[in-house]
Amino acid sequence: MGLKEQLLADYKEAMKNADTIRKDTVNMVRASIKQYEIDNREELKDDADITKIIRKQVKMRTDALSDFAKGGRDDIVETYKKEIDILKAYLPEDMSNDAIADKVKEVAKNMGIKDGMKNMGTLMKGVMAEVKDAADGSTVSKIVNAYLNGEFDKDDKE
Repeated sequence: MGLKEQLLADYKEAMKNADTIRKDTVNMVRASIKQYEIDNREELKDDADITKIIRKQVKMRTDALSDFAKGGRDDIVETYKKEIDILKAYLPEDMSNDAIADKVKEVAKNMGIKDGMKNMGTLMKGVMAEVKDAADGSTVSKIVNAYLNGEFDKDDKE
């Protein structure tokens, strides 16, 4: 069963169980997928494309959490946290920071990059092509930045 079918089945199950938050969250993702399909005039069949949409929804909610917390809207914060947990269940497990660091070292070695922030874009592009959807871009960026600034052991770069 693909991710799209799983979302539909979970939506129906949430409706039967009167689980409003799950139903609304899954419905929102399904609406985002449909909107993407309409905008791009193509049907999404690949789970990787659907995963990108779900990651975007998680990021939107995560970014908004601090704003709602500052505004004293604890009710919305709790709802968003539940929605994030629901959405993360559809995502593959993220790579650990150590695994990302190993991948950064490997890609840098293959590309002949040792350090220097001028190589940031090149190295980021190479690493993101390798890790694809298994790691968050901001996490990869921090690790690449640390690598290029020489924060990794010198032995690791050789």
